[in-house]
Amino acid sequence: MADPYQNNVYHQGGGDSYGTYGEGGVHDGYAYQGDYPPQEEDAASDVTEGHDEEDQMYEGEYQGIPHPDEVKAAQRAARAKARAAGSAVSELEELSEQYEDIMEDCGHGKFQWTLFMVLGLALMADGVECFVVAFVLPSAEKDLCLSNADKGILGLIVFLGMMVGAFVWGGLADKIGRRRCLIVALAINCVFTFLSSFAQGYGFFLFFRLFSGMGIGGTVPIVYSYFSEFLQMDKRGEHLSWLCMFWMIGGIYASFTAWGIIPRYGWGFSMGTEFQFHSWRVFVLVAALPAIASLVGLMFMPESPRFLLETAKHDEAWMILKQVHDTNWRAKGQPEKVFTVTHIKAPKTAEDEFIEIQSATGTAVQRWAVRSLTLCKLVLRNVVSLVSAELRFATLFMAIIWFCMAFSYYGLSVWFPDMIKHLQYEEYESKVKVFHKERVERFHFNFSLENQIHKEGEYINDKFTNIEMKSVKFEDSLFEDCYFENIKSTDTVFENCTLRSSVFYNTDLWEEKFIDCKMENTSFLHNKRGCHLDTVEENDVLIYLVSFLGSLAVLPGNIISALFMEKIGRVKIIGGSMLISAGCTIFLFLSFSQAAIIALQCLFCGVSVAAWNGIQVVTVELYPTSKRATAFGVLNALCKLAAVLGSSIFASFVGITKAMPILLSFTALVCGGVVALKLPDTREKILQ
Repeated sequence: MADPYQNNVYHQGGGDSYGTYGEGGVHDGYAYQGDYPPQEEDAASDVTEGHDEEDQMYEGEYQGIPHPDEVKAAQRAARAKARAAGSAVSELEELSEQYEDIMEDCGHGKFQWTLFMVLGLALMADGVECFVVAFVLPSAEKDLCLSNADKGILGLIVFLGMMVGAFVWGGLADKIGRRRCLIVALAINCVFTFLSSFAQGYGFFLFFRLFSGMGIGGTVPIVYSYFSEFLQMDKRGEHLSWLCMFWMIGGIYASFTAWGIIPRYGWGFSMGTEFQFHSWRVFVLVAALPAIASLVGLMFMPESPRFLLETAKHDEAWMILKQVHDTNWRAKGQPEKVFTVTHIKAPKTAEDEFIEIQSATGTAVQRWAVRSLTLCKLVLRNVVSLVSAELRFATLFMAIIWFCMAFSYYGLSVWFPDMIKHLQYEEYESKVKVFHKERVERFHFNFSLENQIHKEGEYINDKFTNIEMKSVKFEDSLFEDCYFENIKSTDTVFENCTLRSSVFYNTDLWEEKFIDCKMENTSFLHNKRGCHLDTVEENDVLIYLVSFLGSLAVLPGNIISALFMEKIGRVKIIGGSMLISAGCTIFLFLSFSQAAIIALQCLFCGVSVAAWNGIQVVTVELYPTSKRATAFGVLNALCKLAAVLGSSIFASFVGITKAMPILLSFTALVCGGVVALKLPDTREKILQ
């Protein structure tokens, strides 16, 4: 029987092999050596001279606190002892334990922080994508002449694209590589974001935003899987939580740039009436900058060595691990430390062999077709394996937690600003002026009309010129021999009115604004058509402010969860945060003012972010390497589906009742929090 392992031995220039790490003996085919090449007692490099760590007093020595290095050595010895004692350890478990030992020797330093920034920018791009459409809609609806139905579809299509992207790219990342998939996904996002900024029609804009969402949808599952495979066990929870902060930074970046760009209506140009490039399109381009920066940074980052070992690419994995080791120790001022791994053993899976056999037959087109078909089959098989006997309960629990959290979080994220708009509308309506049975004759209206209702009025030989009409309604009124010129209107209608011998010249008052009206000898000359003629809402700036404050409120929760992720544990953080968030929703009954709603939004976002951090860390740790990105992608796709349902349902209750949104969010959060407490503690679990 052929040996199922591939053992690779690497040699230095003169033929001397690298030393192995571990104390003298050999365990399960790979060896360990505790010390690096010996030096003279008085010898010291220029870099480390005067900084001999052995001469420094460990501050916890007299308190009986073991040195961190001693703890790691004890953990490694325990794992080695378990390997030696147990004969039932699987090949993948051996690889996992060996890989953990290697990452401990590589340390945490410059390489991880560089990758942290690059992947953080990708996560930031995902955060920006969630806000772009909401910020551009008030302006884009005028340029693209969007109805309320069109606006609703545009908001949903982005989440639909992200849902599909998470599922597809998550599955592919487990089969063709984390780095490669992330590069392609970000490139797709950048290209279609660029195209969407120039799209002049609603159809093209919708199409481009769909594919932009499909690209960026792959970032979250890939980023967390990718980064976790460069982290040692005791650093994983904390640094994955720090990585979550970039999603918050994305929200701040989006709201800050939208606030600074979109109101600047001079930032743009036009080419006749066919091509308009207004400030909101500039914002769409600026919103793509984090994705572009991450894409450039990824060109200098390596593939995950853990993924390469899963696919039997041992040589590449060894070179990357050596790069990580050397980069970190040189940055720490210890360039003399040598990467001492000589053997990395990993089983060659049947799936790898299947691809190799198929790819060696037929023409280039046939090989491409067979590879694509094989890849689809392997991805689908991986998805199905998530409900296998060993992963069934983990997947079920995580699906419930992801869905409940996303349903409440995204539902309330829409409900908060919509409630603010509703309160503004109620306040505005409370100040409406009502004119009943007024008769105005031979009068020149040269001042703007706002928030007025005119009932059963008579207007004879009047002029309305160079004015704006905002939220004005004429009911059962008579206009005779009137002249309208240069009128700009917003939410202005004529209902059951009679218009005789009147002229409308260069106005935006067209047929849709006359409801059940009777026209007698009335003319419309040089009418201005297009919803971009509407006046700008003064309260639009509040959209950016609310989003900015909500994103900023996440910062304390992010910091606390990162600092205590290892001490408290993922399960307690998820369950506790979700239950506390559920308690916060009760206070929504007190949201009678805009300030109260903003304060409650900040409180809810600040608490719930800790649950999000814990959920993402546990998702990474529960699944083996061959299924990690796939599982994350499936769960993230479920998250986007819950976001669509939550935002649609919660928005439908705005202005009707508070009880249903509060009850739904409370129930979902309690359900998710209770289920989370049933999860296993993964703090000291080696990545499989």
